[in-house]
Amino acid sequence: MPVHPSAIVSSEARIDPSAEIGAYVVIEGPVCIAANCRILPHAQLLGDTFIDEGSVIGRAAIIGENPQDLGFKQDTPSGVRIGKNNTIREQVTIHRGSKPDSYTVLGDGNFIMATAHFGHDVILGNGNIVANAALLAGHVHVGHGTFIGGGAVFHQFLRIGDGCVIQGNGSFSKDIPHFCAAQRINRVTGLNVIGLRRQGFNAEQRAALKSLFDLIYRKGLNLSQAIATARQQSWPEQAEKFLQFMEAPSKKGVCRWTPDAGGEEGL
Repeated sequence: MPVHPSAIVSSEARIDPSAEIGAYVVIEGPVCIAANCRILPHAQLLGDTFIDEGSVIGRAAIIGENPQDLGFKQDTPSGVRIGKNNTIREQVTIHRGSKPDSYTVLGDGNFIMATAHFGHDVILGNGNIVANAALLAGHVHVGHGTFIGGGAVFHQFLRIGDGCVIQGNGSFSKDIPHFCAAQRINRVTGLNVIGLRRQGFNAEQRAALKSLFDLIYRKGLNLSQAIATARQQSWPEQAEKFLQFMEAPSKKGVCRWTPDAGGEEGL
């Protein structure tokens, strides 16, 4: 096992022989590191943290630290679960769950850029890109294949759907539906049209989503009226997924549509 002699590794840790542990790394407690992971210099992995195969933890990243929750008790059994083939760059912070047997969870194949923060109980799906200094407060749930711009900030307990694109430096306290472009403060400006094409959505699928988006956001109906109208017909799978998201918002509610000042849909 290539462990640098300056690394401090707990006797409780379970580390696959193929994993690489860099200089001055601290592994404290029952951390589990799977095959072909790389833990780069000065990273700290703490407590009940599991990192699955092929993931890279960047320099000075801190994973598994206690939540920033004034009511948190140190002896709470909670942890972090990180999936396969993630790239987590330097100085990223990922805090453990805040309640007994709770976890902060990252799926597979995510790219997390430097200094991003994931608060307690965040759930991140697969194939997302989170740019530098994005801040996700506790209990934020993110889907799959979404891009979050640098410096964007998210209030606790909100949801972000699949295939979204979110502008850097935006501020959000409401849900962002699947396949949408969002910016500034709680603004949805349209569908992520470029992202839909890149993800292989065909013309029929994109047209159905556009028709449903227009019905929900642009016909002057309130949300309940728009959903009731939409339910008078059937929708393809992707549009149905969008509609179901709108039918079950979190307590925060859903970002409303505001046209971009430049008149463009998508970012």
